[in-house]
Amino acid sequence: MPKVYTGEYTKIFDISGKKAVIVGGAGGFGEIIAEAYAANGADVIISSRREDALKEAQAKIQAKAAAGVKVKYFACDATKEEDVIKFRDYAVSADGLGGCDILVCAQGYNKKMYSWEIDSAVWNQILNTNITSVMYCCKYFGNWMKDNNVEGEKVDPATYQPGQPSANQGYGKIITFGSVRSVVAVRNGGMGNVPYNTTKGAIEMMTKALASDLRPNIQVNSIGPTITYTPMMVGLLPPDEATRDGIAKDLPAMRIGREIDVVGPALFLASAASDMVTGTTIFPDGGLVCTG
Repeated sequence: MPKVYTGEYTKIFDISGKKAVIVGGAGGFGEIIAEAYAANGADVIISSRREDALKEAQAKIQAKAAAGVKVKYFACDATKEEDVIKFRDYAVSADGLGGCDILVCAQGYNKKMYSWEIDSAVWNQILNTNITSVMYCCKYFGNWMKDNNVEGEKVDPATYQPGQPSANQGYGKIITFGSVRSVVAVRNGGMGNVPYNTTKGAIEMMTKALASDLRPNIQVNSIGPTITYTPMMVGLLPPDEATRDGIAKDLPAMRIGREIDVVGPALFLASAASDMVTGTTIFPDGGLVCTG
């Protein structure tokens, strides 16, 4: 049956005790979301390709975590299906978090190329990182939640009818990362964003399709930031803050994004407060989508 929140108003945003898996958690959006979840009492496990970066991020996250919170990591190339399966198996084991209530797919890659100069190998790398890896993570973690976060009697997945929806109705939260470029193309020449825009448009529709597929108690939503000053953008954007914000002077917010701008939406979408929100995108974009 569909779940409806019946708890106290003061607990509706509470994620303490939850178990959160964050792909792309060794920097940028993923790392700051991991810090926020851990600070609010959720156990977290982060993944990315590089173990050295994961160790550094783990230490920073643990330093901001609430008392007793676990902060784990697992080196994983999410574009490889077998790696994601190993990651899933570790995350839900007693050595990992012992389960999964929240999945955040914050991995991403961008290389600007105009249509006439698109390199096929780089194109495939962008698609694999931004689309296929998200599908793998949602497939394996999302369906683990559906089959294991069950209140009451569980149906053995081995008895499922081929071509029919999952018989179990386990609960969970999945957050993908889209972009304002999911729905708004770059004006004035496009700035070489054909590959990136293509992948983010795909994430917009994948999120909607997964919300329908994993219903009724797994909510799948996306966060669509505007241009944001993350470590990946150092050297690509002006070093002076006022100059950077001048890029967005025509927006209602009159500035570009900061990493902190995704934290509120990520906490909301991980909590019971968003139980009736699924298949949609929250745009912490300073008004770009509504005015662009």
